Amino acid sequence: MSEATSDPDRRFWLITSCAVGGAGVAAAAVPFVASFAPSEQAKAAGASVEVDVAKLQPGEKIVVEWRGKPVWIMHRTPEMLASLEKVEDQLADPNSDRKAYPTPPYAKNRHRSIKPEYLVAVGICSHLGCSPIDKLQPGPQPSLPDDWQGGFLCPCHGSTFDLAGRVFKNKPAPDNLEVPPHYYVSDTVVLIGEDPPKA
Repeated sequence: MSEATSDPDRRFWLITSCAVGGAGVAAAAVPFVASFAPSEQAKAAGASVEVDVAKLQPGEKIVVEWRGKPVWIMHRTPEMLASLEKVEDQLADPNSDRKAYPTPPYAKNRHRSIKPEYLVAVGICSHLGCSPIDKLQPGPQPSLPDDWQGGFLCPCHGSTFDLAGRVFKNKPAPDNLEVPPHYYVSDTVVLIGEDPPKA
């Protein structure tokens, strides 16, 4: 074979080899680079959650999941809202000033919410992570004081919270229930997981 003939052949095989090699490197790199992207499960775990509260009747509570946590949405009655002022002298942090679970500025009020009638709170006790249970009925009950106004009881170690998720004094729980970032995208739809957009 003459040198003139072998030169184009050599060039052809060199280009082909480089092209195939390059394709192989690209094919191997795609899953490697993709492994740096968050999985669908991870994205879902941190995704915001939209909840329509239009059918939630006064006195009712629903639980939705956000980032693997139970988030309570309760439609409080006028009587429930009135009870919040009555218990303030019994609370450890009535103004939500403690910083361990910072309360968003738009929920730093007596009812700890954007709309007074709707409580949006993470249903996890700030003591050891148990889930408090509803004790909404006012009046004397086991494990509760005689002047109980309604709220939540953590059955694990006896911490109690009012109907705004504020912890009572001298209880194991060091802080109020967490208020997650949230805002209303319409009159009846709340988006949990994001702060209100800045105007």
